[in-house]
Amino acid sequence: MTSPLKLAHFRPRLLDALAGYDRGRFLKDLGAGATVGIVALPLAMAFAIASGLKPEAGIWTAIIAGFLISALGGSAVQIGGPAGAYIVIVYGIVERYGVANLLIATACAGVLLFLMGLFRLGTLVRYVPLSIVVGFTNGIAALILISQLKDWLGLAIPKMPADMFSQLHALASNLGSFNPHAFALGLACLLGLAVWPQLLMAGTWVGRAVHRVAGRMARTRAAQAGSRMPGPIVALVTLTLVSWGFSLPVETIGTRFGGIPGHLPAFALPAFSWETVKQLVTPTVTIAVLGAIESLLCARVADQVGGLPRHDPNQELMAQGIANTVAPFFGGMPATGTIARTVTNVRAGASSPIAGMVHALTLLVVVLLAAPLAQHVPLAVLAGILVFVAWNMGEWHQFSPRMLRRFSRHYRLLMLGTFFLTVVFDLTVAVQVGIVGACALFVWRMSQLFSVELVSVEPPSMTYRLQGALFFGAAAKLDPVVAAVERAPRGMTVVLDAMQLFSIDATGMDALRQLHKAVRERGGLMRVESLQQQPSEAFERSGFAAELAAAARE
Repeated sequence: MTSPLKLAHFRPRLLDALAGYDRGRFLKDLGAGATVGIVALPLAMAFAIASGLKPEAGIWTAIIAGFLISALGGSAVQIGGPAGAYIVIVYGIVERYGVANLLIATACAGVLLFLMGLFRLGTLVRYVPLSIVVGFTNGIAALILISQLKDWLGLAIPKMPADMFSQLHALASNLGSFNPHAFALGLACLLGLAVWPQLLMAGTWVGRAVHRVAGRMARTRAAQAGSRMPGPIVALVTLTLVSWGFSLPVETIGTRFGGIPGHLPAFALPAFSWETVKQLVTPTVTIAVLGAIESLLCARVADQVGGLPRHDPNQELMAQGIANTVAPFFGGMPATGTIARTVTNVRAGASSPIAGMVHALTLLVVVLLAAPLAQHVPLAVLAGILVFVAWNMGEWHQFSPRMLRRFSRHYRLLMLGTFFLTVVFDLTVAVQVGIVGACALFVWRMSQLFSVELVSVEPPSMTYRLQGALFFGAAAKLDPVVAAVERAPRGMTVVLDAMQLFSIDATGMDALRQLHKAVRERGGLMRVESLQQQPSEAFERSGFAAELAAAARE
C-alpha cells in the first residue's frame, strides 16, 4: 500500500527565531533592518520604473511583500521585494498584456508558488543546472543594461519596445536627443557607487588616500558613518540635490509620473475571469519559476554568509506565494528574494526575520514622510543605480576564454545557449529550451554509462555482463544482444550477470522482455543472476521474475 502524499508543515522561521530572543539581538536586527530599508528605497523605485510601472508599485511591493516574506518565510535573514531579475519579464508582460493582467498573473503565480512549497517541490529547484542559471542571469543583466541606456543618455523616446533589437534600433534612431546633463548624472552615480565601498576599506588605494588626507581619527569616523550610509542612498540624495540645486534640464520622477503618493495604497481586486487566467498561463508560470529559482538561490547564499540555521525551501516558497498573492491587490509587482539586500542585511548584523520586518516598516516610514521629495529624483540617477546592479548581477568572468576552456562542452553549450536565447528571444524560451537541452544531455551521458559486455560463449550458453542503469535512454544497447541470439544455434541459454546493474526502469524491463522473447523463440532459456535490490524489486513488481521462473520450469 502506497503512503499518502505528505504535505509540508507551515512553520515560519520567525517562530524558531523568537525562542530566546533578547534585547541585544533586537537592537542588531533594528539597525540591520533600518539599513536595508534605506538601501531598498532607490532600488524599489528603479526596478518598478525599469519594468514599465510607476515607482510606487516597487515601493509598496518592497513594503508589503518584503514584510510577509520575512514574517512567514523559511530563512532567518532573507530580504524579499522587487528584483532585477523580474525587470525584463514584467516589462514584456506589461507591453503584451497590460498592467491589470500583470496583477492577475502575479497573484496566480503566488498561488502556484504556495502549492509548490506545500507539495514539497522546493528541493526540485536545486536541480536546475548551474549553467542555465548563469546563462539566464547574465542574459537578464545584459537586457537591463540595454534598457537603462534611454534614461542614462536622456534620450527622448516616448515608449521603449520590449525586445532587444527594437530597443537598440530605438536608441540608435534617437541619439540626436542625447542629454549631456542626464549622462553626467548617471556617470557620476556609477562612479560613486564603485568608489564608495572603497572609502571604507583600508587595503584599497582610495582608502589609503583618505587615510593620508584625513588622518586616522577622521577616517575611522568616516568609516563608521559610511557603514551606516549605503552607496545607493548616498548617490540618490547627493545627485538629486545637485540636479535640483542647479535646475538641470533632466527628466525626474515628478515630470514623468507626477511624484509618489504619500498615503497607503488602496485595496483593489483585479478583474479576475477564467478566460483571462487561461491566457496568462505562460506569464504566470514564468513569474513563479523565476521567483522560485531566485528566492531559493538567494536563501542558499544567505546560509553561506550568515552562519545561521539552513533555510527551509518549502516554507520559503509558501511565504513567497502568499506575498505574491497579496501584493497585487495593492498594485504591487512580482517579488522574490534579493541577494544584494539579503547580503547587506547579514553584514549589518541581522540575526532573525525581525530585521526583514523592520526593513519593510522603515521603508514605509520613509515613504510616508519623504514622498513629496521623490519627485525631484532624476531618472538618470536611478538608471545609473540599475546599471551598477546589473553589472554586479552578471557573472561576466564565466564568459572569458580562460574560464570557458575549463568547462565541458555540455556546460558551455547550455550556458551560452541560454544566454543567447534570453537576450534574443525571452527568458521563458531560454529556460524551457535550456532545461530540455539539459535533460537530453543528461540522458545521453547516463546512457553512455550503461554497457553490455559479452563475457563468454561456451555452447550451449552465452554470458553477458550488464553494468550501469538500464533505462529508456540505454535500452537500445540490448538490440545487438537480441541480434546475436537470433544468429546463434537453437537451444542456447543466455545468462545475464546483473551484479553491476544498479537500476532499471519500465523501458529497460521491456527491452529485457524482448530479449527473453527472442531467446524463447529460438528454443532457449534466459537467466538473470545476482540482481541488486532495485532491479530485483522491479522484476518482482512487473511480474518478469515470475515469467522467468515459469519458463525455467517448462
